[in-house]
Amino acid sequence: MHIQVVNFNLEGVSHDEYCQGCDSVAQHFADVPGLVSKVWLADAESNTYGGVYTWKDRQSMQDFAAGDLFKGVAGNPNFVGFSVKTFDVIEGPSKTTNGIV
Repeated sequence: MHIQVVNFNLEGVSHDEYCQGCDSVAQHFADVPGLVSKVWLADAESNTYGGVYTWKDRQSMQDFAAGDLFKGVAGNPNFVGFSVKTFDVIEGPSKTTNGIV
């Protein structure tokens, strides 16, 4: 498994507008091959948004990052300070703490 954490700040769009947009595109993310889950993040007070993606494997994440859906998010002019961090999952203790289902 592999984890990808995406963060950005909103510019030119309100929190409520952003949330409505998330609702309208969520199924597109759900249909991405190899995506186990995506948790949508929002901290309106600090204007920090993003997601935590759990991938079946690194290749699925890399395929997503090379695709149009990710490029559309990364290139969205309303998302500034865009950052991505990726992590391998340490499976043994993650299973013990219910991090892998």
